[in-house]
Amino acid sequence: MNIFIDNKSGAPIYEQIYTQIRNQIISGELEEDAALPSIRNLAKDLRISVITTKRAYDELERDGFIYTLPAKGCFVAPKNVELLREENLKKIEEYMRSISKLAAACGLGTEELLEMFRVNLEE
Repeated sequence: MNIFIDNKSGAPIYEQIYTQIRNQIISGELEEDAALPSIRNLAKDLRISVITTKRAYDELERDGFIYTLPAKGCFVAPKNVELLREENLKKIEEYMRSISKLAAACGLGTEELLEMFRVNLEE
């Protein structure tokens, strides 16, 4: 598992950890039931506070991406198809908002956008 902390990003460190682990789980890079590094080991490797790492793991568990077994550690949770679908729907909505703003800036109308979308679907 590779995690990189970007001190220039402006995003909180726990959020960077959360996002990178979540993305690795969604992409399949981290497989179901794979063991994650312990909170202490990850904190040591990244040279950050244990509290920061714990917060990232807590949020991953809250959102259903990982589960914890007492005295054994944290593991990748089985993929929840509905959860993955929701994640992808959120991404699509974000892209659509960006597209709408760009279209408005370019003076494109709904029909022109739909035609562009149709052309892209055919490719």
